[in-house]
Amino acid sequence: MTPTCRACNAPCDTVFCDLGTMAVANAYLAPDADLEAEPTWPLRAVVCSACRMVQLDHVVDAKGIFSDYAYFSSASASWLTHARHFCAEMTERLHLGAESLVIEVASNDGYLLRNFVAAGVTCLGIEPALNVAKVAEAAGVPTEVAFLTPETAAEITARRGRADLVVANNVLAHVPDVNGFVAGLAGLLAPGGVLSVEFPHLVHLVEGVQFDTIYHEHYAYWSLLAVEKLFARHGLQVFEARPLSTHGGSLRLLAGLGPQAPGATVLAVQRQEAALGLGGAAFYQGFNQRVGRVLEGFRAWMAVQQAAGRRVAGYGAAAKGNTFLNAAGVGGLLAVADLSPAKQGKLLPGSHIPVVTPEALLALEPDDILILPWNIAGEIVTQLRGAGFTGKLWTAVPEMRSL
Repeated sequence: MTPTCRACNAPCDTVFCDLGTMAVANAYLAPDADLEAEPTWPLRAVVCSACRMVQLDHVVDAKGIFSDYAYFSSASASWLTHARHFCAEMTERLHLGAESLVIEVASNDGYLLRNFVAAGVTCLGIEPALNVAKVAEAAGVPTEVAFLTPETAAEITARRGRADLVVANNVLAHVPDVNGFVAGLAGLLAPGGVLSVEFPHLVHLVEGVQFDTIYHEHYAYWSLLAVEKLFARHGLQVFEARPLSTHGGSLRLLAGLGPQAPGATVLAVQRQEAALGLGGAAFYQGFNQRVGRVLEGFRAWMAVQQAAGRRVAGYGAAAKGNTFLNAAGVGGLLAVADLSPAKQGKLLPGSHIPVVTPEALLALEPDDILILPWNIAGEIVTQLRGAGFTGKLWTAVPEMRSL
């Protein structure tokens, strides 16, 4: 049976990437968990024949994934710098102050809004994960524990008013009901207000074979083409599009309610996507075969390391790393290090590799360390070299590369 698009209900008749059956990428396991009982689900991305939204054809319940969440945005120093620069820019550009209201949806641990708090700008976070929201509250960031829907947006604005700036960073992929979510964004926004949305750009996913960003909590993979069609359905018009280096290549879109003239930056991305053929079917075909070649390259590399008796470890217990390791199906890593205390002492989903502190990993004396979150490899290389690691450092996407 052909699945239908969650945005426009058209048939999704092209398979983009099929990674088989996997555990949920952020469902870390306790060391004494019953590993045989670990649930797994199909992980396959398909393409809408009409709006060209790339999406998973099997939806795992969002409440089960996001109500207690293992990802804390503040764990990445480079991401904190990115957030700080954004807040400074938007405060100046929109003349934000104590009388303004900034709302961030999926505000996580307050990594971004704490900058507005420090600047004296009134703000509110909306975060569904209670454990993460508590961290934000402790940092002085007012936070509502809720999933954004048209109903929760109406309830919040009835109490707080509409926002001059609504921020939704790397969350558009995380909602199965995209129409309800975007209707909620529109409901939070004041007339004349600005909606800022960031997401990894599908163009970079394809060009860089970034298949490891496909996992169950990412229900969709976005282009400007698909987002504009979705936004238009809810009265939102994109007027600015800025390419970013974050997450392997992202877009930041600024949008508003009612008619907005698309700026030169929007037109430039529209031309780029049109030239690459995102409106047709050919752009999306052949990706699965390219993924297979990346995995074959990694398996061959691991076989060589193991034959030579080299000790291989991993760094970064990120969801993308879990997708990669489970797709590769290769054992042999000593452990994976991560800075997040929420992950340390647990087992990776699927592969069941232990997660340890960076200090514990270095004590194992690995010869090679595979950096799984390749998008922040530079940051991790600096950490490891600063800690005294002198062995070889690698990334595996889009190919094995020594750093």
